[in-house]
Amino acid sequence: MSRFTILDTPIADLKIVERQQLGDSRGFISRLFCAEELAAAGWLKPIVQINQTFTQKQGTIRGLHFQRPPYAEMKLVTCLRGAIWDVAVDLRAGSPTFLQWHAEELSAANQRALLIPEGFAHGFQTLSDDCELIYLHSRAYTPGAEAGLNPKDPMLSITWPLVITELSARDAQHPMLDQQFKGVTL
Repeated sequence: MSRFTILDTPIADLKIVERQQLGDSRGFISRLFCAEELAAAGWLKPIVQINQTFTQKQGTIRGLHFQRPPYAEMKLVTCLRGAIWDVAVDLRAGSPTFLQWHAEELSAANQRALLIPEGFAHGFQTLSDDCELIYLHSRAYTPGAEAGLNPKDPMLSITWPLVITELSARDAQHPMLDQQFKGVTL
């Protein structure tokens, strides 16, 4: 019996993962990852790094981050506390959805995760105070390969649901895209 429902998004290979929660009077159990079950959604690589983030203030944006090939990574993003507006931007060169973005509300209550394939930038805005996330990565963080997009880039026109209350200096300094940006080749 599968503990996940995999849903498509308008962008190929970007998937919503709905987790089944089993509970009783003691509490609940919810599976965060199962290689066998998530292979059907395209996760065919080992998990090599797991990160946790905590963000205090509603309206904060983190991102948009990605790693350049050959260090591109898949991510499975789950919100364990609070609620976020999770955004993935297709950067794959030649993709019919190049530079299009998709957002999903992820929360502790809705038990959803976003499976983000290689070749995507990722970021989120907190919809509540005190948000805690867990990220599963298919590659280790590689400082020399890190890159980012400016979350306020007019070429992307991301509709952030709240006023931006906090944005790190690093994320604010990511460059705006121009016509020269041709994407990432995997």
